[in-house]
Amino acid sequence: EVQLVESGGGLVQPGGSLRLSCAASGFTFSSYGMYWVRQAPGKGLEWISSINSGGFNKLYADSVKGQFTIPRDNVKNMLYLQLNSLKTEDTAMYYCSKGAVTLVKPEGQGTQVTVSS
Repeated sequence: EVQLVESGGGLVQPGGSLRLSCAASGFTFSSYGMYWVRQAPGKGLEWISSINSGGFNKLYADSVKGQFTIPRDNVKNMLYLQLNSLKTEDTAMYYCSKGAVTLVKPEGQGTQVTVSS
């Protein structure tokens, strides 16, 4: 059974940082591209970043380019999202998913990031 479990969210002040984690199991993690999406309150899903299976090619939405990074560890079967210089508009539920990017809400529980002073 494919499982993707997000963690690491929380309440942070503007300008702060967080590192989100996504623990993967039930599939050959190193064979899949992975990505993060987020959903802000009252808004639709927004793709924010993707990484290929080997971790060499990374893509970012314009809204987070230069602010977020998307490392992965194929030994630990972990995907991460490093969030820096957080803004109030980054407040959202963050989800990880595998394979081709879709804007269908992932089945995981997500991790909430709230940026507020």
